[in-house]
Amino acid sequence: MSTRRNLILPVYIPTLIMSFGQAMLIPILPLFAKQFVTGYGWIGLILAAEGLGRLSGDIPAGYFVRRLGRNRSMMAGILVTSGSVAGLFLTTDALQIVALRLVAGFGNAVWNVSRHAYLAEMTEPHERGRAISIFGGVNRIGGFAGPAIGGLVAAAFGMRISFLLYAGLALVVGLVSASALSPVADSQDVRTPFRILQIARNHLRVLASAGTGQLCAQAVRAGRNVVIPLYGSDVIGLDIKDVGLILSLASFVDVLMFYPAGVVMDRFGRKFAMVPCFGIQAIGMAAIPLTGSFWSLMGAAVLIGFGNGIGSGTMMTLGADFAPRKSMGEFLGLWRLIGDTGHTGSPVIVGGLSDLAGLSPATYAVAALGLVSSLIFATLVPETLKTDPGD
Repeated sequence: MSTRRNLILPVYIPTLIMSFGQAMLIPILPLFAKQFVTGYGWIGLILAAEGLGRLSGDIPAGYFVRRLGRNRSMMAGILVTSGSVAGLFLTTDALQIVALRLVAGFGNAVWNVSRHAYLAEMTEPHERGRAISIFGGVNRIGGFAGPAIGGLVAAAFGMRISFLLYAGLALVVGLVSASALSPVADSQDVRTPFRILQIARNHLRVLASAGTGQLCAQAVRAGRNVVIPLYGSDVIGLDIKDVGLILSLASFVDVLMFYPAGVVMDRFGRKFAMVPCFGIQAIGMAAIPLTGSFWSLMGAAVLIGFGNGIGSGTMMTLGADFAPRKSMGEFLGLWRLIGDTGHTGSPVIVGGLSDLAGLSPATYAVAALGLVSSLIFATLVPETLKTDPGD
C-alpha cells in the first residue's frame, strides 16, 4: 500500500487532471472538425493526427527517458501538450488543427512513456497490477466527468473555450508533478548507446504476439470514442449534450471496475482480466448498429465501458512485466508505438469504411478487432504474473 500511496501526487493526481481534460474533447473534436471539412474520412484523418504525433514521438520518448531522465521528460511532455491544445483556440482551417494535434500527440508520447517507466520502476510485480489498475482507474474517473462537462461547456460558451480550459489544467498538472516526483535515480545507464533495433530483435516474439494483441485492443478502445459520437449524432439524431452524457455514464461503469481489475491481475493473472475485457467490448461494439435511441445506444456504450473497466491497466501492466530493466525506455517506447498504432489507425478505419459502406460496417470491423485481441491474449501470450522478464 505504501508504494501506491507514494504514487498519488506524482502520478495519480496529474493523470486524473489530464484525463479529464482529454475526455472533455471527446464529444467536441469530431464536431469541431466537421466545421472545416466534409466526409467521415476527413474527420477520421483529423482525429488521427494526435495519434500520428504519438507514433512519431514514442521512439524519441524512449531516448529522452534515457538521456534526460523520467522527471524532466514528463515535464517536457506536459508543456508541449498544453501549448498545442491552447493553440486550437486560434485555428482557422483544418491544416492548423492537424498540425496542432500532431504536436499534442508528440507531447503526449513523451509524457506517456516517461510516466510508464516511472510506474514500472516504482512497483514490484506482485503489486503492479493494482498500482497500474489504480492509474487506469483515475484515467477513467477523469473520463467519466470529462465528456459531459465538455459538452456543457461547448454548448454554453462555444467549443473553443474547452481548449483553453484543457490547456490550463495541463499547466496545473506540470506544477503538481514537478513538486512530487521521486528523485530516485534511473536504473538505465545514460552512457549506454540508444539500442532500439537490438531491443526489438531481442524481444521480437513478445512484440509480435502480445504487441499484435495490444494493437487490436487499442484500436477498439479508440474506435468507441469515434463511433459513439458520430452514430449518436448522425444516425440517431442526438445533440452534443446527449452524446456527452452517454459517454460519461459509460465511463462511470468503467470506473467502478478498475480496482477489481487490479486484484484479478495480481491474484489470478493478467489473462483473467485481458481476455474478457476485449471480448466484452467486441460484443458491445457489435451491438451499436442495432441501436436506434438514446437509451439503446446508452446500453451498448455501458456494456463497452464495463468490458473496458475490467481490463483497466492491463496493457501497461503487461508492458511493464515484459520490459527489461536496463533498457526500459526503449522497450516501452516500442510497446507504446505498437499500441498507439492501433489507437491512431482506428479513427482512419472508422472514417474510411464509413464513407465507403456506412457507419455500421465500420463498427462491425472494430468489433472484430476486439474479438481478435481477446483470442490472441487467450492463446498466444504467456501469463506474465509468474514471468521474470530478465534483461
